[in-house]
Amino acid sequence: MNKNSLSERDIITKLIIPALQAAGWDVQRQVREEVTFTKGRVIVRGRLHSRGKARRADIVLYHQANLPLAVIEAKGDKHGSGVGMQQALDYAEALDAPFVFTSNGDGFVFHDRSGTGEKLETNLTLEQFPSPSELWQRYCVWRQLDEPAIEKALVPYFHDGSNRTPHYYQVNAVNRTVEAVARGQKRLLLVMATGTGKTYTAFQIIWRLWKSRQAKRILFLADRNILVDQTKNNDFKPFGAAMTKITGRKIDTSYEIYLSLYQAVSGAEEERNIYKQFSPDFFDLIVVDECHRGSAADDSAWRDILEYFSSATQIGLTATPKETKDVSSTFYFGEPVYTYSLRQGIEDGFLAPYKVVRIDFDRDLQGWRPPKGMLDKLGQPIEDRIYNLKDMDRNLVLEMRTQAVAVKVTEFLKASDPFQKTIIFCDDIDHAERMRQALVNLNPDRVRENRKYVMRITGDDQEGKAELDNFINPEVRYPVIATTSKLMTTGVDAQTCKLIVLDQHIGSMTEFKQIIGRGTRINADYGKFWFTIMDFKKATELFADPAFDGEPVQVYKPKADESPVPPDEEPPTIGDPGMPRSPSDVDEEGESEEPGGGGGGGRGEGRTKYVVGNNVTVTIVAERVQYYGADGGLITESLRDYTRHCVGKQFTSMDAFLRRWNSAEQKKVVIDELAAQGVLWEALQEDVEKKLGKPLDAFDLICHVAFDQPPLSRRERADSVKKRNYFAKYQGAARQVLEALLDRYADAGVEPIEDMKILQLPPFNQLGAPIELVNSFGGKTAYKQALHELEQALYG
Repeated sequence: MNKNSLSERDIITKLIIPALQAAGWDVQRQVREEVTFTKGRVIVRGRLHSRGKARRADIVLYHQANLPLAVIEAKGDKHGSGVGMQQALDYAEALDAPFVFTSNGDGFVFHDRSGTGEKLETNLTLEQFPSPSELWQRYCVWRQLDEPAIEKALVPYFHDGSNRTPHYYQVNAVNRTVEAVARGQKRLLLVMATGTGKTYTAFQIIWRLWKSRQAKRILFLADRNILVDQTKNNDFKPFGAAMTKITGRKIDTSYEIYLSLYQAVSGAEEERNIYKQFSPDFFDLIVVDECHRGSAADDSAWRDILEYFSSATQIGLTATPKETKDVSSTFYFGEPVYTYSLRQGIEDGFLAPYKVVRIDFDRDLQGWRPPKGMLDKLGQPIEDRIYNLKDMDRNLVLEMRTQAVAVKVTEFLKASDPFQKTIIFCDDIDHAERMRQALVNLNPDRVRENRKYVMRITGDDQEGKAELDNFINPEVRYPVIATTSKLMTTGVDAQTCKLIVLDQHIGSMTEFKQIIGRGTRINADYGKFWFTIMDFKKATELFADPAFDGEPVQVYKPKADESPVPPDEEPPTIGDPGMPRSPSDVDEEGESEEPGGGGGGGRGEGRTKYVVGNNVTVTIVAERVQYYGADGGLITESLRDYTRHCVGKQFTSMDAFLRRWNSAEQKKVVIDELAAQGVLWEALQEDVEKKLGKPLDAFDLICHVAFDQPPLSRRERADSVKKRNYFAKYQGAARQVLEALLDRYADAGVEPIEDMKILQLPPFNQLGAPIELVNSFGGKTAYKQALHELEQALYG
C-alpha cells in the first residue's frame, strides 16, 4: 500500500479502524465516525441568516451509548501524527471525554486529560492502542467511581426507538449528575440556559436513578402549574402508571413518581402543609425545577419542604442561579456539577441569537416636572419633583408614553411580520392592561379578524391565562401579542416567539436572563432562527454586566422618524458600551404579579401612582446603530465590513482567494465555505447590486467587496466569452448546450450551471434528453471538462 496516496478518509478506514479492532473495540457498538455534535452558530445580518460551521469529531470511542471515553482526530499522511491535537482537545473538553488521540496512520499521539497516566502525552504505535477495558478503568479512576458506584452509573438512557437522542451537553449533564449520586453526593445543582432542555435532561437523570433503584420514590417540584402539566404530558410520559400529579389534599402513597406544584403541598398554616402526610424518609430523590425562584432563599416554603425531606438526594435545576447577599442557590445545592450557558448555546447553534432595538424617550432621559398645583386624571395633586425613567409606570403613568411604545411595536410588526408571536413585559397588571388597550386601538383590522390578536395574559385574568397554551402552540395563530407582567417570565416554552418587548424595570440579572430565555428557542419548521428584543427601559444595559453570558448580535437605536426594524447597513461609527445602572435604578426581583393600583392609578404597593393624560407629549431621542464586536465592545459594522472580515478569516489575500476559486471543481464549494464563515450572500448581493445597478455573481461580489476590485456583471462576463469565439471548437448539440449554459449564467450565476439537473429544464430539454446532450460531448467526463473550461473562460 502506497500510504502517500491515501486521503484522510482512507487512513481512517484502512489504518485507524483496523488498529481499534485489533485492540478489542467493538466497531458497531463503541466506535462512531464523523460525530457532529453542534449545529453551527446562527449568523444574523439584516433579515437573513446562515449557519456557521458545526463541530465534528473524526472518531469518538464510547464505553456504552452516551458515555464517551475518547476522541480521535485523523490527518493525512503529509501531516505529523500530533497535528490536530489542539482541535481534538477542544472537542474532548466539550464532549467530557478524558482521552485524546491524533494519528496520520503511522501511529498515535495519546493525550491523557484524566491525569491517570505517567505522562500527559505519549507516542504509540498502531499496535499499542489501548483496549476498551484499559481506558474504562482509567475513566473510573478519573471520575472516582468504585465498583458499587460503577454498577449504579451504568444504567442506560431511556430510548423510545425514535431518532431523538440527547445533545452532547445533555449527555454531560446527565452523566455528571448520575455519577455524582453514585458517589454519594446528596445536593447537586445543574445550570442550563433556557431552551436547552432542562426537563428532558431531568427525565433522563430520574430514569437512570429510578431504574438503578437508587431512587425508588421521586418528587419533582415546580412553581408553575403549566410547568408541571407540560412535564407530565411530554418528557415524563414514559413513566406511565408509576407517575401521578399531586392535586388534592389527600395523598396517595402508592405511586413512585410524584409531580407537584410546590404551592399544592405547602401553605402558611400548618394543616395545609400536606407534604407532611409523607414520612420524612419517603422520597429518595427530589428534583426542584427553576430552583432559583424559591429554594435559594433560607425562609422560603420550598426550603421548608426540602429540609423536611433532608434524607433525600436533592437536585436543583435552573438557568439562572441566584447569588445575592441574602439568597444563594450554591450555598444550599453546592457548586454546579455542570453548566451550559446561554453564550455556549448560541455559539453551538442550539439557541437563537438576537438583535436589540433600543428606544429612548425624552421624558425618560431628560425627566419631567409637573406644573405647580397640577392634578392627575384621578384628581390627585402630583408631587412636585422631577420624574424620570425609574418612575415611569411605577410612580408616574404618562399615557402618551404607553401610546408611543405601542406605536413602535405596531410599526415593527407591520414592517416585518404582523403575526410573529410577541411578548410585552410590563411593570404591573395595570400597565399590561393599558398596553393591551393601546395595541387594540392601533391594530383595529387585525382585532376585527380575531379579537384575540392582542391578549393580556396575567395572573389575575382567567381568560388570558386560558390562552397561554394557544400562545405557545406554534400551530395556533392567535393570540399573536401577549401583554404580561410576571406570569410569563419563566416556564413558558414559546418556541416561535420572535419579538420580546421590555417596558419593565429589570434590575435583577436572574429575571433578565429568564425573560431573554422566552425567545431563545429555535424552531426551523416555523422559520424561527433568531429574535428581536425591543427595549424601552434600558434593561439591556445589563449586557454590560460581567454576569451576563450571551451578548446580542446587534443593538439598534432608531431615530425619531425611523422604522424600529433594524436596517441591513449603516455608516461605520464607534459606539460606547453603555454604563451600568446606578443603584437607585435597581430593584429586587419580583416573584408574583403586581396589581399596580387596581386598574388605573392611585396608591398601590405602598406608593402613589399618578396618571397623566395626553397633555404631556413623549418623543423618541435620536440615537445610533450598534453591534457587539468580538471583544464585547459596541461598534457599528456595515454589511461590507462584516463581509470583508469574514472573507479575511478564510483568505489572507486576493491571490489566495483566486487560487481556491480556480482550483475548485465546483464553485459552489467555495461559496458554501464562505457562507459557513458568515458571508450572507443574499443580503450582500442585494446591497451591492442596488448601489451598482447591475447583477454580480459570487466571484465579483467577493473581489469587489473584500479586495476593492472593479466588478463585472454576469452579462458582461458572458459577452466577453462570446466575443472570444469560445464555442468555435464545438458543433451541433454540444455548442447549443454551452451557449444555453452561458445565457443561464448571465441570468442566475454560476451555481445553477454546475448542477447537471439543469439539463432537464428548458431550453435544454428542447435540445434532447440529458443523456443525449451529455453524449454530444463524448460522455460525462468530457461534459464536465467542457463546463470547467467554460468557467475558466468566464473568470480568466
